[in-house]
Amino acid sequence: MTAGPVIPVLVIDDAATARPLAEALVRGGIRTLEVTLRTPAALDAIREMKKVDGAIVGAGTVVNPGQFQDAVDAGAEFIVSPGLTEKLAAPILESGVPFLPGIANAGDIMRGLDLGLTHFKFFPAEASGGLKALKALAAPFYQARFCPTGGITLASAPEWLAFDPVLCVGGSWLATGTMAEVEAKARAAAELKR
Repeated sequence: MTAGPVIPVLVIDDAATARPLAEALVRGGIRTLEVTLRTPAALDAIREMKKVDGAIVGAGTVVNPGQFQDAVDAGAEFIVSPGLTEKLAAPILESGVPFLPGIANAGDIMRGLDLGLTHFKFFPAEASGGLKALKALAAPFYQARFCPTGGITLASAPEWLAFDPVLCVGGSWLATGTMAEVEAKARAAAELKR
């Protein structure tokens, strides 16, 4: 969460596009890459992106222990989930692999704190009340840090990043267009201030 201001949320349909995409993002200054497990190509995409020097590649949309194991076997260096269950958290926490579980309310955060977690993905950020909601949640949970994801754009990212408990934001806007356009978007994202 501290390697850069934005973690791109990547949905990859063709593993052949993964390495060029990772190269463009890293050239632009974005090193932490979340490959969502939403397509059959996702695990192969992780393997391909791991070949890019400087890339920190993780798996997102991990919803069960089997997916966690598949992601780690593919080389994922961190795990992101849209939610938080003890069944999913237990093997991840035991493994020591960095884990960013999704939360949307106080109960989710309390469950995470009970498990020893302090870093969370606020998801879906805009649909869950936006920055106003996160500020209300963060107040009683002063020890928690967040990566808001869901509806964040290059235009809205600075406002989120200006809030102290936010270490980074997640966004899908980086992975669209030609590789030159992706690199330019990555460069703009990498220059955002926290």
